[in-house]
Amino acid sequence: MRESNLVYETITIEKRGAADWLTLDRPGSLNAINLKMVEELNDYFGKLYNDGSVRVVVMRGAGKAFCAGLDIKERSDSEAEIPFGGGFSFQGYLADVYIKMRRCPQPIVTCIQGAACGGGFAFALASDIRISATSAKMNSAFIKLGLSSCDMGVSYFLPRIVGLTLASELMLTGRFIHAERALAVGLVNEVVAEDALEATAQGYVEDMLNASPKGLRMTKEGLALAIDGQSLEAVMAIENRNQLMTSASPNFAEGMRAFLEKRAPDYIPD
Repeated sequence: MRESNLVYETITIEKRGAADWLTLDRPGSLNAINLKMVEELNDYFGKLYNDGSVRVVVMRGAGKAFCAGLDIKERSDSEAEIPFGGGFSFQGYLADVYIKMRRCPQPIVTCIQGAACGGGFAFALASDIRISATSAKMNSAFIKLGLSSCDMGVSYFLPRIVGLTLASELMLTGRFIHAERALAVGLVNEVVAEDALEATAQGYVEDMLNASPKGLRMTKEGLALAIDGQSLEAVMAIENRNQLMTSASPNFAEGMRAFLEKRAPDYIPD
């Protein structure tokens, strides 16, 4: 794992065994995204790619909201303060966070309460599993600010999750989608009481940690490649590669023994 000397101020990372619990920690501003948060999220998700000690990430927000989107009040007018961001300044710098979320091999479970707007909505969309509190409300807020709703990967993620018809509605209007409808259209996996978010997320974590390390990583990667696969044959080639690689690990034999013996597997890092 690549070490970093960056001290996090806007996010906290709690390590619970092989799972990291990442909390957006600016509750006074509804966890709105500022430059410091972008720097810290880029650092954290960038390190995950080569960190085998972390197998699952849970992402959540402190306080009454998940993330209200960009902190417009703190947006800097000085381009000198903003990193190059792939040639697009702050735009590219923030966009890198979502790319790193999808590129990291660890599944990401997101707990959503209250507002998840704009870039906060995109955090949820870039995750693998989304758990919603009954209080959750999500929208593509960019279009409400005179911008395009095609931002931070929303135009990529949203139609793949809910289909083009609903994605068009949400992106062209900026309307909120609330928890009940989000569940009905497959935008979230579950809707629970706000005080049940953590326990519900922990259940998903435990289930995923019962998979072999390589099997879990390669399933996330395989899904990401399959969704854009050019053909059935191309997707099956990825599946065949994954199965050959995972079956070559000692964890395959351990998984088979554990299944037959009706016990939890004792996997080794692979």
